[in-house]
Amino acid sequence: MTFKLIPTQQAANDLYELKNNPAMKAQCKAVEKALGYMEVNLKHPGLNTHEHTALSRKHGVKILESYAQNNTPGAYRIFWHYGPGKGEITVLAIVKHPD
Repeated sequence: MTFKLIPTQQAANDLYELKNNPAMKAQCKAVEKALGYMEVNLKHPGLNTHEHTALSRKHGVKILESYAQNNTPGAYRIFWHYGPGKGEITVLAIVKHPD
């Protein structure tokens, strides 16, 4: 199943900042690649998608975390949830993992 990604304003701003910072070229490339995988294969092993239980409890909806990078200090993560419609994913934020 393919998914349509719907970014929140926060996620759109996060991606915009990555794209417009030449020093973040590698991180931007990794995030774009991960977003591409999310559209076509959420079970891709590189995404390491899993529920972020603390955020899910806090917001009352199942929030998932997918990796854009791994084994890298400050590796980027993508936070998202299913919906609002069938075949849609709302991308909440694209952030650096705290070290």
